[in-house]
Amino acid sequence: MGHGHHPHEHEHQHDASDVPPALDLSVPDDELSPADVSRRGFLRGAGLLGAGAAASVLAAPSVAAAAGLPHAHGPAGGGSEKGGFRWLAGDHHIHTQYSSDGQYRVIDQAQQGQAFGLDWLVITDHGSNAHAKIGVEKVNPDIVATRKELPGLLTFQGLEWNIPAAEHATVFVHPGRHEVEVLKKFEQAYDGTQLPASNTEAQNEAAAIAGIKFLGEQVRARKVEGALFLANHPGRRGVDSPHELRNWRDADPTVAIGMEGAPGHQAAGIPAPHGRGGTRGYYDNNPSAASFAGYPLETYRTWGGFDWMTATVGGLWDSLLAEGKAWWITVNSDSHVNYLDTSERGPGGAFDVDGRYPDPVHAGRPNTSAGDFWPGFYGRTNVGARNATYKAVMDGLRDGRVWVDHGRLIKNLDARVRVAGDHRAATGTPLGGVLRVKRGVPTELTLEIDLQDRPNWAQFVPVLRRVDVIVGTVTGPVADKDAFTAPDTRVVQSYEVSAGARRLSVRYPLGRLDKPFYLRLRGTDGKRTQPGLMGAATDPYGPKLDVLGDADPWGDLWFYTNPIWVLPR
Repeated sequence: MGHGHHPHEHEHQHDASDVPPALDLSVPDDELSPADVSRRGFLRGAGLLGAGAAASVLAAPSVAAAAGLPHAHGPAGGGSEKGGFRWLAGDHHIHTQYSSDGQYRVIDQAQQGQAFGLDWLVITDHGSNAHAKIGVEKVNPDIVATRKELPGLLTFQGLEWNIPAAEHATVFVHPGRHEVEVLKKFEQAYDGTQLPASNTEAQNEAAAIAGIKFLGEQVRARKVEGALFLANHPGRRGVDSPHELRNWRDADPTVAIGMEGAPGHQAAGIPAPHGRGGTRGYYDNNPSAASFAGYPLETYRTWGGFDWMTATVGGLWDSLLAEGKAWWITVNSDSHVNYLDTSERGPGGAFDVDGRYPDPVHAGRPNTSAGDFWPGFYGRTNVGARNATYKAVMDGLRDGRVWVDHGRLIKNLDARVRVAGDHRAATGTPLGGVLRVKRGVPTELTLEIDLQDRPNWAQFVPVLRRVDVIVGTVTGPVADKDAFTAPDTRVVQSYEVSAGARRLSVRYPLGRLDKPFYLRLRGTDGKRTQPGLMGAATDPYGPKLDVLGDADPWGDLWFYTNPIWVLPR
C-alpha cells in the first residue's frame, strides 16, 4: 500500500540480558540484591511496575480521579470517526489587541482560524502589568461574543504565562462563569511580572510550581471544569532547564501536560526579499547567564522547524518519555502580526490604561516583515476527541491523543499498538495510551496515513516521503533531574512512501515484550535531512538544523505523533 523498507532501516532488537533485574518481573523479589529490591520498590511506588504500571503515563490517575478527570486509555477508542475519534485541529497560542505586542481583534483571529480549518483555538494574551490588572476581564466579552458568532469553533480563554525563572507557557481553562476569576487570580499571584524583583531563582521556581498547583486546586474545587499548561518555545533561550520541566509536570500532571514541539513564528524563516529572512520561531539566540549551562549550542535553533528538545531522537523529550512521564507535544502559530496581512495597529489609544490597542485599520500594503502566520495556516495540533466539545478537546490533550504537522503534510493519521494478530476492527491502544501485556506477548504497530491530495494554504500539494518509527526503553525515574538524553531510544524502522500513493498502511512487529518501551512516529517531505545529534546509528535521516536567512518553512515539512507505551502487567 505505497510503502517499502528504507535502505538504511534499523530493526528493533529485544535482548533479555539488557533488562535490569529490578525491572524483570520474572525475577522474584527474594532473588534480588538489596539494592535491586530497593529500586523495584521505588519503581512500584512511582507506578512503573506491577499493578500500577501505567500510573506515570496516565498522568497520575489518583490525582485525575480526585479532580474528576477521567483518563480513558483502554485498548479500544471511542467516537465514530478516524481511529475511533473525531480529530479536531487547533492552536493553543494566539495573541490579540489585548497583548502589548499584538494587533488583531479576537474575532479576527477566530474567523481566520476557522477559515483555515481549525476546530478549536485558545486566546493567550501576554501576561503584563496591564494584562494582570484589567486584560483578563476586558478580553472576556470579546471571547464570549466570538463563541456566539462562531458556534462551530471552540474558543477557549487563556493567557501566556511568564513562568517565574523560565520562559512562557499557555495556560487555559474550560469556559464557565469562573473562567475570568480563576485566570485573573492565577496571573496576579504567579506571573513572573508580578513577583518581587528581589526573588531568588529558587523562590521563582517554587512560585512556578505553586502556580501549577493552584490551577489544579481550582479544578478540584469545581471553580473550572479543567485547566491546562503547555510550555511555549521551551528551547528558544535555553532557560527552561530539564529539572524545571520535570518539576512542572510532577506538580500536577492533570494540569502540566507538555510543551510546544515546534514554536510558532514560522514565517520568520521566509528568505528575503519575500520575507524577513530570519529564523523559524525567532530561534536566533545564544546562551545567556539565565540559560541552563548544560545545553549545547544546537538548543538555540530549530530543526526542521521543531524545537531541539523534540527534534533530537534520544534527546530531552525522549528522556522524559523514557521515565514514563506523560509529556506531550503540540504546535501552534503564536500569531501576533501576520505575514502578508494588509492591516496595522489602529491609531491612538493607551495600552497601559485601556488594556488593549485600538482596532486594526487597513494599511494598504502587505506586511512582508511579519514573522507569523494566521492560526491554522501552517501548523495544526490534531486532537483525538470523543465529540466536538470543550471538555473533549481538553481530555484529548490531557490524554496525549495528539499528532501535529506543518503545512498540512498529511490528511489523517491513525496509529495503534496491539497484541500481534488481533485483527478486530478499531482495536489497539491509540496515541498517548498504555498497552499492558504479559511478558513474552508479541505486539505490533498498525499505522494508517491518508496522504495529502489537496493544496495547502501555500497552494501546493505536500508529498510525504518517509515515515520513521522511533522506539525507546522505559528505564524509570532518573537520578539527575537535569538529564536530557535517552541512550536507548532510536529510529528502529523507516518506510519510504511510493510516488503517487494515496495511503500508507504499515504493520510493524515490535517483538515479544521483554522490557517496557514506548513508541512514537515522525514523517517528512524528505527535502532537508541529516543524521541526528546522537549519531546516524540513532537517527540516520533526521531533521536538519535551520539556518538563519535560509529557512523557508514551506520547503521542509514534518509531522510528529505523541507516544504509545507498552508495559508489562
